[in-house]
Amino acid sequence: MAISLASLRQGGDARPPRLLTYGVAGVGKTLFATSAPRPVVLQTEDGLGTISAATFGVLRSFDAVMEALSSLYTEAHDFETLVVDSLDWLEPLVWQHTAQTHNQPDIEAFGYGKGYLAALDTWRSFLDGVNALRDERDMGVVLIAHAEIKRFDSPETEPYDRYQPKLHRSASALVQEHVDAVLFANYRVSTLKSDVGFNKKVVRGVSGGDRLLHTAERPAFLAKNRFGLAETLPLSWPDLAAGIPFYAAAASAALPSTPAARS
Repeated sequence: MAISLASLRQGGDARPPRLLTYGVAGVGKTLFATSAPRPVVLQTEDGLGTISAATFGVLRSFDAVMEALSSLYTEAHDFETLVVDSLDWLEPLVWQHTAQTHNQPDIEAFGYGKGYLAALDTWRSFLDGVNALRDERDMGVVLIAHAEIKRFDSPETEPYDRYQPKLHRSASALVQEHVDAVLFANYRVSTLKSDVGFNKKVVRGVSGGDRLLHTAERPAFLAKNRFGLAETLPLSWPDLAAGIPFYAAAASAALPSTPAARS
């Protein structure tokens, strides 16, 4: 197809978002994700508990995950959000499928880390399926992951520890490229100095009850967003949705028109 000025369009993206939400244990990641509009959950772990949401049940193979994505793509339904719970429990299924595809007993049998590189092709198949639901079925996407603390070797400072998604580094980088926001959920933490005697003080972290969603990277955690969100939000779907163009536009369109607007 020839490119011409007629093919130009205004920048900006009002399509449904693709979000990666990761966080500490028990902070409420799944409850947050299933608060999105009309969710359907692809479970790779049994983490729904008492949360009421449509689900295919726990999917125990990569093929089953892809079949679930295919059914959402081809069949009629009114779901508006795909929730995947969780990526780090999906990862062993990715490795198993990759090893079987290459006639290897497990992901380590490739040697020299080649198995994890081969697994990226499997991850891409999954992400292609997710993107098809977003692009062609207008579904928002919330990918859930647990958090882990890993050393980060910065070229600008001494190494330090930070929170990041609990995924192999290559897979984590690939997923981050495909999403519009990486959001870190944690409790509000403050520090308290205590006198332990002998002119010594220790600093302890004290966790409050507030649950927060961090949207921009800091030394303590990895995060990003393409929406210009506030750096910290309550862990609340309405607070997040208000800053995402797709949901903000939908909310505005749903408001009743004023008499002046109708005249």
